[in-house]
Amino acid sequence: MTSLSRLLCSLALVPLCTASAADSSLTIYNDDFAVVRGTVPLELKAGITEVRFNDITAHLEPSSVILRDPAGKVPFQVLEQNYRADPVSQGMMLSLFEGQTIDFRTTEDRKTLIVQGKVSRSGYQRGEENSNRDTGQPLIEVNGKLQFELPGLPLFPRLADDTILKPELNWRISSAQGGRVEAEIAYVTAKLSWSADYNVVAPEAGNPLQITGWVTINNESGKRFENVQTKLVAGDVKKVQKSLPVTVYSARAMDAPQEGAPVTERSFDEYHLYALPRPVTLRDQETKQIEFIRAEGVQSARRYIFDALGYGSMPPNFGGQPMLDPGFYTGDNKKVAVVLEFENKETNQLGMPLPKGRWRFYRRDIDQQLEFTGENEIDHTAKDETIRVLTGHAFDLVGERRRTNFAVNNPKRTAEESFEIKLRNRKKEPVEIVVREHLSRWSSWEITAHSEQFTKKDAQTIEFLVPLKPDEEKVVSYTVRYVNLPQPPL
Repeated sequence: MTSLSRLLCSLALVPLCTASAADSSLTIYNDDFAVVRGTVPLELKAGITEVRFNDITAHLEPSSVILRDPAGKVPFQVLEQNYRADPVSQGMMLSLFEGQTIDFRTTEDRKTLIVQGKVSRSGYQRGEENSNRDTGQPLIEVNGKLQFELPGLPLFPRLADDTILKPELNWRISSAQGGRVEAEIAYVTAKLSWSADYNVVAPEAGNPLQITGWVTINNESGKRFENVQTKLVAGDVKKVQKSLPVTVYSARAMDAPQEGAPVTERSFDEYHLYALPRPVTLRDQETKQIEFIRAEGVQSARRYIFDALGYGSMPPNFGGQPMLDPGFYTGDNKKVAVVLEFENKETNQLGMPLPKGRWRFYRRDIDQQLEFTGENEIDHTAKDETIRVLTGHAFDLVGERRRTNFAVNNPKRTAEESFEIKLRNRKKEPVEIVVREHLSRWSSWEITAHSEQFTKKDAQTIEFLVPLKPDEEKVVSYTVRYVNLPQPPL
């Protein structure tokens, strides 16, 4: 062999390196995705090195991968990255042998038999939603007859060298010099999420409340994370087409808090970040819960609110023209909402930005056993804001609303409407009911008559605070005049 031939052979032999990672940190967002960070030891040769790396999740976003040398000791460049996400499974192997005859092992009369069958159809489908998943039914021909089930355990020939056992990244890395590099890897993955759950316990009567908040982490990523520092981001993070800005990956991992320290919280950009106090292990398909807040002696207030449209419903929008239809819908709800209010302040034993989540409410019965009294979900709540949670509807409180008059005066460009709201208290104790009324026909209005004092809450809403004694019925009435109506068309 000539010296030139030897040179060409040596250039053709590209070193192959199989790397494994040490996961260092996770940042999980509450929108079913996360950023994974770790270190990858690379044994680079001068020239081009091929690296196989399969210590990744099954839902990695290939375009989000960042591989770099944070120390900058051995400059290198990733020339090419290939992501293979169709690992070996029985269905995949059947698909590779469609149209061919293979052996199947079965048992008959306690004897092991080998049956040959032709794989007419594997039933396996490739694709993003179906990768690593068997779908459909196989179709196997045995002794000239077709059947929709396998005749036994399929026995496949030896795997090819390029067959992957789990999702894998392949890199072609160029480096002017050889050396060992502790490279940093970061990428976005789906199927990692977290949520907050709150359990609220009230005494037999009145206050104070005990509130316990739990972080619930779900790992369906297809990968186990061993003792990783974990941060949780709360907020509405914009994510387009399964990718994130590069600036997200450059965030440095926080120093690990001391053992036994509580979950710490701090502002992060326009969001809030919660750091778990110690490294955690997240197994694939595992749900893990960690307590992150505990508050005793939280003072609260219970509000009874009657809204004929239903509590939390959006009132109709009149748009650019007044709503002058006599049958204009004004609501037929008769239930009185029960709303629990408390301030998220340090003086009320709280004062921490609370991520969105589900709130479950319990109250101690006379026998001191906890009884479930309702649940609801609330959005992210900043520090020093008031939390209002609808926990249900009162059984012994009833409201009824009816329109008693409606008239339009075109020459004066006005319209008048009158209502009566009947309230009944069948409880054994006195209550106060907030009657919420929406003035939705037009933007300009005035109250010309009212049986109770009212408060203007916003441009289209007024409220009456109505006290009722036990077993008392009361009627609230008022008249609203809409003014400055547009001239009717000729």
